[in-house]
Amino acid sequence: MPYSVRQRDLVPMSSSSSLSGTSSPSGSLPDIAIPAHAQNQTEVFAVHGADPEVLAYAMAKYSRSSLSMRQSLREISSQRAEQFLNTFYFQYGHRSIADLAHVAFAIERLSLLAAIVLVDEQRWDGQERSTRYQNFLKSGWYLPNFDEAEEARQLYIETVEGLFASYATTSAAVLEALKARVACPAGMAPDAYERTLKARAFDVARYLLPLATNTSLGQIVNARTLETQVSRLLSHPAAEIRDLGEKLKQAATGPAWNLHAEANASLRAKIVGLGSDVAPGLAEESEQLLTRVVHASPTLVKYAQPNPYEQQSRAELTQAASELLGDLPIAAAPVVDLVERTESLEVELAATLIYSASHHPYRQIRDLVAGLSYARVAEIVEIGMRSRGRHDELLRAFHAGAHLRFDILMDIGGFRDMHRHRRCTQIIQEFTHLHGYETPQAADLPGDSAILAEAGILAEYQASMEAAHAASRKIAAGNAPEAVQSALYLLPLATRIRALFKMDFAEAVYISELRSASAGHFSYRQVAWEMYLAVQRQHPTLAKYFRVTDFTEPIDILKR
Repeated sequence: MPYSVRQRDLVPMSSSSSLSGTSSPSGSLPDIAIPAHAQNQTEVFAVHGADPEVLAYAMAKYSRSSLSMRQSLREISSQRAEQFLNTFYFQYGHRSIADLAHVAFAIERLSLLAAIVLVDEQRWDGQERSTRYQNFLKSGWYLPNFDEAEEARQLYIETVEGLFASYATTSAAVLEALKARVACPAGMAPDAYERTLKARAFDVARYLLPLATNTSLGQIVNARTLETQVSRLLSHPAAEIRDLGEKLKQAATGPAWNLHAEANASLRAKIVGLGSDVAPGLAEESEQLLTRVVHASPTLVKYAQPNPYEQQSRAELTQAASELLGDLPIAAAPVVDLVERTESLEVELAATLIYSASHHPYRQIRDLVAGLSYARVAEIVEIGMRSRGRHDELLRAFHAGAHLRFDILMDIGGFRDMHRHRRCTQIIQEFTHLHGYETPQAADLPGDSAILAEAGILAEYQASMEAAHAASRKIAAGNAPEAVQSALYLLPLATRIRALFKMDFAEAVYISELRSASAGHFSYRQVAWEMYLAVQRQHPTLAKYFRVTDFTEPIDILKR
């Protein structure tokens, strides 16, 4: 026999095990024997009710213990989890353990500006209020601290209120213009027709929402991402965002909101009402179980502090960019510029670092840096390295080497949607008025439509934009606390922002196909289409693999 084993090493096949996964015609398993240590009994089960850090400890024990998940969770207490994490996470630097602890947060009534900064993580999952499907008139807005700069404060308030007034006017006017253009089909319910056109009107009106506008979002992140997120927020120059970092840290380490708290309290009262004679000891036992306070991540986030590496590098790179670029005018650039690879890795790193601290196009900076001496290029790279601490991850600018680099200039509203693509490396420049603003044109209507002109509000739209940018510049030049940061809140979502997206071929195909689809917002649909065209020009043999929707072709605006 090619395989033999002693009889005492064999056990009968159990009804839940199978070597081949097949059974006899009658439904019974073959009458064969398997070695005692063969384990053909894979088990999969979901885990519910464990605190995030306790669950992380239990999963980490797989590498250090033969216990099953059930056994580990039954024997682990939150105190033991904290001791373990303090040793292996903080002392030994085993940060991958924190990847196993996932925490859900609700973050409500924060500005759009703060939300963009908050979600700028490469490992992030969440959802935010949509400017396409919700009316933001009642959402409120953020007011920075102006101290004694009363004139600046009043200008800020007047500008925000003016933008919201224009938002309301634009929403209503565009809706009426769309109704005049697009009739309700016979088979479409009137409420669905109204709802769809309102969403299209919001697509246009959202350009007027200032970055001060309040939004809300939910996020589910692992504790490692949460720790770096908190540290990054605490390092930000804007007071609202630093405060957000503190609140996120407190929410992670303090008591979590319990969905079942009221039901537990009701059950606890019923048990107490039974009396000790009916249920001796049950009241005390239920007290511990039903009133237990859960802390989502009390250990893994408690030491999160502002990051000196990020703060010092930001300041030094800003200075280096200022010295290198001086008064060099910002070069004209297309909406999407696929910058071909001609430079060395060292030049790419230096150029990306300077790009992150400036407002110039990547191609312009790349060509300038490529002409510098090797020593000067190395000096720029050194700026991004020299403040790095022992456990600091490298700045995002060092994620270099991707073949496709799209330098994109688009409105902030559309960028918020593109920002969700986290498989690529995004180098985002600061908000600024320097690039001007977008004016929505056809809004997916066929032909050479000019939706704002048709709605009779083009002049009001342009006046609102110019006034907002002028107010932002005036406040930035004033003496209010954090004047430059406070001024950014006045920039409407129509304001252009520049960002460099580095990616592989698969991600370029994915973004182009997804974002060019007819159900999307016309702002990012155009960007996705331009990305495809850029690849088509540089890599024509690969363009046929893109299944994109032609942005220049009319679409049915009643289909979302």
